[in-house]
Amino acid sequence: MRKAIPAALVTVLAAQLLTGCARTARSADTGADLADSRIPEKVPAGTAIAVGAPETEVALRLSGQIGKLPFKVKWVRMSGGPQCSEAFRAGELDVCSAAEIPSVHARWTGLDTRLVAAEFRKDPERNPVYELGIAPGVDVDTLKDLRGKRIAYSPGQAQGALVLRVLAKAGLSEKDVELVELPSTGDVYPTALGSRQVDVAPLGGVNIKRFTAKYGKDGAKTVKHGLRDDPAHLWVPAESVRDPGKAAAIREFVRFWARALIWVDEHPEEWIEGYYVKDQGLSREDGEYLVEASGETSIPADWDPVIERHQETVDLLAEKTGNEPFDAETLYDRRYETVAADAVADTARDGEQDS
Repeated sequence: MRKAIPAALVTVLAAQLLTGCARTARSADTGADLADSRIPEKVPAGTAIAVGAPETEVALRLSGQIGKLPFKVKWVRMSGGPQCSEAFRAGELDVCSAAEIPSVHARWTGLDTRLVAAEFRKDPERNPVYELGIAPGVDVDTLKDLRGKRIAYSPGQAQGALVLRVLAKAGLSEKDVELVELPSTGDVYPTALGSRQVDVAPLGGVNIKRFTAKYGKDGAKTVKHGLRDDPAHLWVPAESVRDPGKAAAIREFVRFWARALIWVDEHPEEWIEGYYVKDQGLSREDGEYLVEASGETSIPADWDPVIERHQETVDLLAEKTGNEPFDAETLYDRRYETVAADAVADTARDGEQDS
């Protein structure tokens, strides 16, 4: 039932592929087979792309790498599914940072996109992205206790998919709870919990810390869900990677993105001060909490396990939303499969040679 209401060194998960050949990348029904399109070795002069990856922009600036990008960049201060999908449709964005759900939702709404990079948390059980916020006075200690509760739900976003996965793990369906549709932006969920508009909501980032600090004295708490919730991607419109020049620029951006992750993991103090404090306006204490909570980052060189997990999510969402299931492989452009992991390995080797 729904109620509508207005880090240390990046590690490589899998061994590097020894061949330079691209893996097969099957396209969506709406596009050509990208695997047959060779990406130019060099970015053509004058190539420009628009990028919505605010954290990467700051990391590249702080690390002194931003001026080395071999193409022109228009930085757009946005990330995540809803904003980026609209910018893709308008032809105003070529690259976006997003979780795994926006690309699935985009497919069902007719937007042809691809994933060109993937990252995860090295220890997702110890460092989950989200925890379930429990409103003051609500009796929830285990997932089974969610029965009959009002749960904040944001369709088409990572938090919404997590709610469905949590219910499935608990052996519950949407009919066993009341899904309250609320946007997951800003402090909407903590506020809804504090005011008892909902009983349960997935909280992420500094909201976990702030929610318990503000409402803990009244009995509020968080409960860990025990599921992997950490997939993060670089997401692009298929039109951009069909363009040879942009495809080459996006490949280079993936490399710089991976190097930026390494830099952030190796320079936590600079990251806290430069990003969390100066860019985001958070306190140093909040920044330290977020660095500790996120842990180390891992970049897979082999996307097979990534796609297999993504397929499980596609199938679950299709079942729960009534949309048609599809092959998750079609969301990925496997020409980019080892690009980020290769950049990680190259950076590590360069560091060893310099030491």
